[in-house]
Amino acid sequence: MLQPKKSKYRKQFRGKRSGTVSSGNTVAFGEFGLKAMSAGWFSARQIEAARKTISHHTKRAGKLWIRVFPDKPTTKKGPGVKMGAGKGDIHQYVAVIRPGRILFELGGLSEVEAREAFRKAAHKIGVRTHVVVRT
Repeated sequence: MLQPKKSKYRKQFRGKRSGTVSSGNTVAFGEFGLKAMSAGWFSARQIEAARKTISHHTKRAGKLWIRVFPDKPTTKKGPGVKMGAGKGDIHQYVAVIRPGRILFELGGLSEVEAREAFRKAAHKIGVRTHVVVRT
């Protein structure tokens, strides 16, 4: 699973999810992209599930680019732990997604194949998405 090799601080604040992206909002590598239309957290597990779905549907034809990286640690307390006593341990890593962000890109495939692969992958993602074509 994707996670940073090292980080300066072990735990982070939850942060804000408002606003739109100013970078990473255009298809840069492939011909087709999966664009986020709403804000949210995209966990490392979700990224891997979507990647597997896309590569399975395309039968590894063409090239896939993952344009997001989960670099934000989220914490969770264990089951049965009472309130207080500090912040919990790191549970997972997430990528903060804002509207307009390109999540995945595909190249070397037909538009029908790319759209179907992205449609299947979108079911694994917790944000609303839209398929975009490079102009």
